[in-house]
Amino acid sequence: MQAIRTSVTRISFAVSALVVGAAIAAPASAATRSVGPGQAYATPCKAFAAAAAGDIIAIQAGTYSGDVCAIYKSNLTIRGVNGRPKIDAAGKNASGKGTWVVVGSNITIDNVEMTGAAVRDRNGAALRLEGTNFTLRNSFLHNNQNGILSGSNAASTIILENNEFGRNGAGDGYTHNVYIGAVGKLTFRFNFSHDANVGHNLKTRALYNTIAYNRFSSLRSGETGRTAAGKPSYEINVPNGGTTFIIGNVIMQPTSSNNPAMVAYGEEGVGTRKTDLYVINNTFVNDDSSRGTFVMVKNAATPAKLINNLFAGYGTVTNQTTAVKKTNYQSLAPAFANRAAYDLRPLANALIINAGSLPGTSSDGLSLKAISSYKHTAAGATRSTLGTLVDIGAYEVK
Repeated sequence: MQAIRTSVTRISFAVSALVVGAAIAAPASAATRSVGPGQAYATPCKAFAAAAAGDIIAIQAGTYSGDVCAIYKSNLTIRGVNGRPKIDAAGKNASGKGTWVVVGSNITIDNVEMTGAAVRDRNGAALRLEGTNFTLRNSFLHNNQNGILSGSNAASTIILENNEFGRNGAGDGYTHNVYIGAVGKLTFRFNFSHDANVGHNLKTRALYNTIAYNRFSSLRSGETGRTAAGKPSYEINVPNGGTTFIIGNVIMQPTSSNNPAMVAYGEEGVGTRKTDLYVINNTFVNDDSSRGTFVMVKNAATPAKLINNLFAGYGTVTNQTTAVKKTNYQSLAPAFANRAAYDLRPLANALIINAGSLPGTSSDGLSLKAISSYKHTAAGATRSTLGTLVDIGAYEVK
């Protein structure tokens, strides 16, 4: 039987709907403003101040230290070129908030590295989002008090894709790799979020969340990587509920985690929000041998749907007694390609391969089928299936 292949860019379960309306076409008169040594603007902030709506800010690779400011113009594309420029806050901040305070709307930032955001109240962010609609792609945010911190704006859509977030957090549990306020929609896909410093690898209060094909993990104690090892709390925290799709992710929690739960949903109260949670085709790995809950659900009347997930290691699948659990697989030590190297593709196992089921649709009629897989680092690949045959977990292994 011929495999059915679907483009990675054609996400069928609501992702494409989130993108519509978020991208704003640049006017025909848009200018490209070049930043760097020998260019028209010495620093990104000088170019932001001079820009007009629709402009492209092209930042040459290099290090820009102490270049902190607010971005007031709307409809800008800010892009690193000829490599990835590094924006180091270097002890400075804009308005006591962070490195770049994004006040304008419909801003896209692509291919930048940002580090060092810190303010006196310990809530500084590399990117502080205050406008409506924002996109970040292909970027690396690390060693800030917050990587991203957004305000509350029910009209706003935030899209974060193909990024790496590492070792953000002030160490107080209130600051995180990514912290999204009560915006309308969050799309978080093909990202690598790891080693949050006591906080969460992703925290979102958005009304509607699509969290798909990412890797959430942290280094083990003593290991080194692109950042120091962290000690995260939740891997994914959705404290106020809302419609949430968690599909096709690799979710791995280290022994040193500050919280035994890996995904937390609704624990701060849900109010009048919807409480539909879909946890489909993820691979969970808990390295703690004595405690753990893979999916913790509180204050949610709607039964969560947990379908085709692989749960590895010690732990309770979920505390929600009404949850719908279908064709999941749990084992203390399933065989992976290379667990020590974080390669969590399962080896041949009749209880995993072709053992899943078609997950159907959401209450709104959106397909729940996983059509992509996470590819390291911060990328995605098409997930090919053979007709109705589905493997359990985040990867197809046939």
